[in-house]
This record gives sequence, C-alpha cells and structure tokens, in this order.
Amino acid sequence: MFDLLIKEAFLPDGRGPVNIAIKDGTIAAIGQNTPGDAAEVIDAQGQLVSPPFVDPHFHMDATLSLGLPRLNQSGTLLEGIALWGELKPMLTVEAVVERALRYCDLAVSQGLLSIRSHVDVSTAPLTGVEALLEVRKTVAPYIDLQLVAFPQDGLFRAAGAEENLLRALDMGVDVVGGIPHFERTMEDGARSVKRLCEIAADRGLPVDLHCDESDDPMSRHVETLAAETTRLGLGGRVVASHVTAMHSYDNYYASKLIPLIAESGMNVVPNPLINITLQGRSDTYPRRRGLTRVQELRAAGVNVAFGQDCTMDPWYPLGSADMLEVAHMGVHAVPMTSREAMAWAFHSVTMGGAAAMGLPDPTLREGGPANMVLLQARDPIEAVRLKATRLAVIKGGKVLSRTAPRIAQLSLEGRPDSVNPAEYAPPQNT
Repeated sequence: MFDLLIKEAFLPDGRGPVNIAIKDGTIAAIGQNTPGDAAEVIDAQGQLVSPPFVDPHFHMDATLSLGLPRLNQSGTLLEGIALWGELKPMLTVEAVVERALRYCDLAVSQGLLSIRSHVDVSTAPLTGVEALLEVRKTVAPYIDLQLVAFPQDGLFRAAGAEENLLRALDMGVDVVGGIPHFERTMEDGARSVKRLCEIAADRGLPVDLHCDESDDPMSRHVETLAAETTRLGLGGRVVASHVTAMHSYDNYYASKLIPLIAESGMNVVPNPLINITLQGRSDTYPRRRGLTRVQELRAAGVNVAFGQDCTMDPWYPLGSADMLEVAHMGVHAVPMTSREAMAWAFHSVTMGGAAAMGLPDPTLREGGPANMVLLQARDPIEAVRLKATRLAVIKGGKVLSRTAPRIAQLSLEGRPDSVNPAEYAPPQNT
C-alpha cells in the first residue's frame, strides 16, 4: 500500500505518462504500470509534475514592508537602500517574524520550497537575524530556508559591520554575504571581497555577494570574486548575485571575464524582476535592459539561476513568490525565445537554483525524496508561458497545498495538441 499515487503525469524531461508512487516520504516507483494500491490517488491527467521551485536570492527581513515608513518615489536602488535605513530602527522581531511567515505561506502555495534569504547585519541589534532564525526553525518541515549574513551598508563602510557579520555567523546564519560595489572606493570593495571569501574559507561556509549591482561599467568586483574563488578553492560554494554591470562592459573585457568566472566554478544569480526595474534608471534612450549576460554565461558552462530578490518592500512594490513569473520575465528581458532557452528558464528556477544553493539534486527519481509540484501545464515551456497554476504542492509525500485549475487549457479546433517545431522548419534547398 502506497501513501500517495500520482497517475498519468509527465516529467520535465518529457517522460510520460507515468505513475509516481510515494511511500514514507520517498518516491517508491516511477513507471507506466506501477502496481499496488494507495491511500490517496491524484489523477494528473497528463499534466506536468516537477521538482519544487527554488529561489536562490531573496530578502525576507524586508518582505511585505511596502509603505513603511514611506514609498520609494524614485524607484531607484539607492533610494531603496536609504528607505531601508529609515525602516531598520523601527523593526521588531515580532513584526519581521509575522511578515516572513505570511510570505512563507504564500511561497508554499506557489510550490516554492527552498529559499536563500539575505538578512541585514550592518547594524546592531541584529533584529532581522534573530527573527529569521526563528522563522527558519518554524518553517523547517516544509521550506529549506538558508540565511545570508548581509552587510547591506558595506563591510567596511558601516562601522561594526564585520563584527556583526561574524556574530550572525556564530548565531547560526548559513552563508557569508557582502556588497562590494557599495563600499566607499573600488579598493575597499575589492578588499571586502577578499576578506569575506577568507572568512567563508576559514569557516567552511558558502559565499553569496551582491556583486556589481550597478550600471557602472567600471564596477568589476566579480573579477575579484572569481579570482578569490579560484585562489581559495571555493568553487560551487560561491554565488555572484545580480552582476548587472556586466550589461555595460565592453565586449572585449566580457570575453576575458566570462571564462574566468567559468574557470572558478562559481554560480551567477540574476534577478530579472528587480534588475529590469532598478537598473537603467538614469538612461534616456537607448535604455539598457539591466540584466547580466545570461546567454553568454550559460554558453561558457556557468550555472545561472534566476532569483526573485524582493516582494513588496522598499525596492519593489510588486511580487508574489512566483518563480514562474521570474522565469517568464527572464525570457522576455534577456531575451531568449528559442525552445531550448525557454525550457532552460524553467530549469533555472528548479534545478539551477538548487545547485546555486548547494542543495541535493532535486530530480524526481526512484528512491529520492517525494518533493514535487503538479502544474497545470503539459511541459516546462507551457508552464513558463502560462505561469501555470500549482494544482498540488507535495513535500515529503504530504500534500501541503492544493489550488483549483485557473483556466481551461487553450484548445483551438483543428490545431495539434502539441507543437512539433520540425513541422515549421523552412524547406531545405536541394
């Protein structure tokens, strides 16, 4: 007797229809003719079952604080940072916990079960750290929550920031963070990268830096981060987040830099929703898109994973914990509309995000954990196109959330149920 049986499902790699049998929190079998009865049966009806979504870059200490103490009128990154500075003295542990738990409930309903959140450690008291450590413990049964000690105001620019960062790590924060482009000088920024990587190497921790989140083509701290990653052998434990200045680098410098990033083994996490709204604000026309060189990094073999960054906070007045919205926006903003690239966008918010966070491979397989999402879509591209409804969210074999189908599947009379791109290829000259 299985605990749960999902019938007639398709998998992201195209296999299907298959039945997925779950027992004691583990996938017991995947196949077309899975024998045995189950306590509960879900008929997927040919829809997609995928690993849960992953957000490798978020700010949970600020989430859902929109309007406190005022709104970001300019919409810029720098006003957001200034506004956050006004809000920090008003924070209480109870308020941060309450907002974060509301966000986590929303995340679960969206099939988002792994989140890496930066938490500001620039100034004492460490209210956000205390609150999110409590939240991490509370949500552990259903969300893998990693915390990054993030000196938002600069490791060297903010008095006492390094001491606070070390204290946060001692309290149990998981990852070393930083923001080198916000230090007072380029030299201080490079020095902060080296110091933060050394702290991580000494403690055996990952590193995740807000790196070159700027339109400035001379902001080149990712080069230092790649060099330190290689020097200290940190490899895949390192994430360079945002890296938006790369959209302003000249092509020659980028052609030198990208192989260095690939050689280091580090990950890159762009945040499409936020990067395209915060960057390029000083441009008239032509206006930069504000997103890093996703396709070139991918071509070099770098693991690129999209993150969400913000939801209703000083930097971004929108957001819904929907990683398919993130992938959907990434497709438009990069832009990348080949079928391979659109399928990769789905991969980036599942498998790619898990790799960036250092999580186990979440591929659905026999013997693996029964963590998955049933989507109202037939394949990953359709899931991105429709920002598909999460019909069921499952963790450890237990159904955490159910949502009714949002709309009927689009069906045009006389049209094929699925598209075979080869049928639309131009005729070959003979």
